[in-house]
Amino acid sequence: MEPTPIRIGSMSDNDNASRSTDAPLHIAIIGSGSGAFAAAIKAAESGSRVTLVEGAEMIGGTCVNIGCVPSKIMIGGAEVAHQQGHHGYAGVTRQAPDIDRRAMVAQQQQWVETLRQSKYVDVLEQNPHINLVRGWARFSSANTLQIDRADGTAKTLDADRVLIATGARPHVPDIPGLADVPFWTSSEALVAETLPEKLVVLGGSVVALELAQAFLHLGVEVTLLARSTLLSKEDPAIGEALATLLADEGMDVRLHTTPSAIAHDVTGFTITTDAQTLHADQLLVATGRTANTGRLGLGDIGVETTTGGTIVVDDRMRTSVPHIYAVGDCTTLPQYVYVAAAAGTRAGINMTGGDDRLDLTVLPAVVFTSPQVATVGLTEAQVKTQGITPSARVLTLDNVPRAIANMDTRGFIKLVADAESGRLLGCQVLAAGGGEIIQTAALALRAELSVTDLAGQLFPYLTMVEGLKLCAQTFNKDVKQLSCCAG
Repeated sequence: MEPTPIRIGSMSDNDNASRSTDAPLHIAIIGSGSGAFAAAIKAAESGSRVTLVEGAEMIGGTCVNIGCVPSKIMIGGAEVAHQQGHHGYAGVTRQAPDIDRRAMVAQQQQWVETLRQSKYVDVLEQNPHINLVRGWARFSSANTLQIDRADGTAKTLDADRVLIATGARPHVPDIPGLADVPFWTSSEALVAETLPEKLVVLGGSVVALELAQAFLHLGVEVTLLARSTLLSKEDPAIGEALATLLADEGMDVRLHTTPSAIAHDVTGFTITTDAQTLHADQLLVATGRTANTGRLGLGDIGVETTTGGTIVVDDRMRTSVPHIYAVGDCTTLPQYVYVAAAAGTRAGINMTGGDDRLDLTVLPAVVFTSPQVATVGLTEAQVKTQGITPSARVLTLDNVPRAIANMDTRGFIKLVADAESGRLLGCQVLAAGGGEIIQTAALALRAELSVTDLAGQLFPYLTMVEGLKLCAQTFNKDVKQLSCCAG
């Protein structure tokens, strides 16, 4: 795919000129993803002069290019293909889908290019206060960046404030032989124009699960190897239920399994585990992500990082160096694009004299499997660690009228509350449309509603989100004894 051309002016010779007292603040931003753009736009609104520095061919970062956008298009198409042969409606012929993977990828990438143009390239062209510079940045001092250009030349750039928004890349685990074989990361998997017959996926978290199921739905024989359990940081019930659901769909799910060696030859991949040796046409490695900070020279200027290179920030997006800020997947913030964008906006405010904090006390999250996993707030175990006695209820979806009408009652809704006050503290969902359900729970948490308050709200009938009301009602009554729409 040819990258969308960037029609933005390059760095001018006066970019290093000292700022006079009445000159606008100069902010340099390393990276061009969602967090970088949110910060740039906000800083430009204050009248600051902003320079974005990007070394990659395409601007826009992970989400639009190789993450959220292409993956959700692929997942959506795969789900439609799966439903053709597995829906539950009588009188509608089930049939095996006819998959043209090349056509799927072409459409997917057209949308990627369209969104990159409209949400990034066009935004730059329309904002005279933001300038794009091509090249890889590294700190030569705390206020000066050296920009190494593709043609081998370099230029320095002085700034009053610097924002680091360099994102992250797929982590490659230290498994004997892995570095020597042509495995996929999510980036290659999303644009692969042919489908393997057999695919082994390493990983048990978000990216691994989403893509493993998408390939399964496209007719690929998939084996998933998870180092521990599925979604091990979530309520254990979610991972257990999801493992069962995926196995029911035909996926070979192997928990607590790590390859001891990996090899490749003309016949494909050989993956050796303690239990047996597996053979596959393709291997997808989706075992987390690593911050893109290695080339920046952060240690030389005193920016604190973790042992893995992740930048430590506070709730104002400040690093350990006062005038240097950081946002997005290269930081200790949760790795969600909407967190990166929110952090970028706050960094833009704070770099230009404001004082705004990022509040992550209510943070909804979604895993786009089918059914979707959606969470917000605390699990039962987390409530206990805070010295609070939890009260929890689980509503299976065979109690939700819309799930029954959809012929899909897989999953559950779980609410966790303070046993003493009844205040809602958390929600875990495994359900079709879980991502839409969870925002209502997030708003209820933000409003500090009790489960009694939630049970008393009006919810439109035959909706999946009505399951929240029904689950809240189970704290005080047996919903099996209620009529439809019982208030």
